[in-house]
Amino acid sequence: MDAIDRSILRELQADGRLSNQELAQRVGLTPSPCLRRVRQLEEDGVIRTYRAVVDPAAVGRGFEVFASVEVRRDPESVAAFESGVRATPDVVEAYRLYGAPGCLLRIAVADSDAYERFWRERLIAMPGVADVNSQMIMKRIKSPQGVPVD
Repeated sequence: MDAIDRSILRELQADGRLSNQELAQRVGLTPSPCLRRVRQLEEDGVIRTYRAVVDPAAVGRGFEVFASVEVRRDPESVAAFESGVRATPDVVEAYRLYGAPGCLLRIAVADSDAYERFWRERLIAMPGVADVNSQMIMKRIKSPQGVPVD
């Protein structure tokens, strides 16, 4: 991967809807070699997918919570918990961590009452859950833009 590939990645992370013509201009290539490079990055798995970033409030999910979850440390509990998390649309990101807490979830719901219901009816009822600590997000300071490519 050279500097031009990295430049292509930076531009596409900032705006995945760029036309090939615009992308080529921004990275200093003509359209044909730019398209070949983008296709190669896709084929190599460097570019995994393209997606829209949706405003949570615009779709009724403006109340976001980070939940630190301790899961019993046996293989069956971990597998059941992870399966439950993957099947739960309110959990928009989930990570298993080294150390404590065992898992970190980002949950997006309509409001505090909706989170309380989710916490009571879904989260603490998931298999293997031993403890949950919730932190409500006050303000998003920086959103994910993908990984640095430099």
